[in-house]
Amino acid sequence: VFQKWVNREISNFDYLIQLNTMAGRTYNDLAQYPVFPWILRDYTSEELDLNNPAVFRDLSKPIGVVNEKNAKTVKERYENFEDPLGMIDKFHYGTHYSNAAGVMHYLIRVEPFTTLHIQLQSGRFDCADRQFHSIPATWQALMDNPNDVKELIPEFFYFPEFLENQNGFNLGQLQMSKEVVNDVVLPKWAHSPEDFIYKHRKALESEYVSAHLHEWIDLIFGYKQRGPAAVEALNVFY
Repeated sequence: VFQKWVNREISNFDYLIQLNTMAGRTYNDLAQYPVFPWILRDYTSEELDLNNPAVFRDLSKPIGVVNEKNAKTVKERYENFEDPLGMIDKFHYGTHYSNAAGVMHYLIRVEPFTTLHIQLQSGRFDCADRQFHSIPATWQALMDNPNDVKELIPEFFYFPEFLENQNGFNLGQLQMSKEVVNDVVLPKWAHSPEDFIYKHRKALESEYVSAHLHEWIDLIFGYKQRGPAAVEALNVFY
């Protein structure tokens, strides 16, 4: 598979799906759901220019420190952590880049995930401000908060329906703006959910991502997952 990918015989999308499968990740287990990278950092421009490297996320860094400002906090957490019982090893992040709650968070508008989310929240929707309501806002929250380290799920590259509230669920309204949470708010450069998926998939297969994807793979599936390489890369998880 690796050789095929290097020779550009399979797409980045297919390669990531196969890596996830080999790592034991599967759509049948929310706790081991396939994980995909955030690949863009420009969610505000009117047009998305895939020839401009500045629109892409730095794939060599864990999502928690893509914003340089967070690196100091993350380093300090690792260095100052001491488990009195000596059971828990030092870590940079107390949550994970992929977990069941995160998958339900993204897929809240489609069943069976809606029902699973409601069960998780003891019989009702979580408060609107914590819902997945906007792609630009989700990215901004990641940049501002080193405790939020959710990567993406494969659906961001092929499944426009999850961005629409086709079932008309009452997801509440945001506290500050009183905005009703309905369809997911898209980046300015996307004119519809389909257009978002088309451009996002195109970004995944772009020259920039093809040249840098291996850096992210090292963090999630490769040698930077644990040991000294992980510590150095600020990539140690609880």
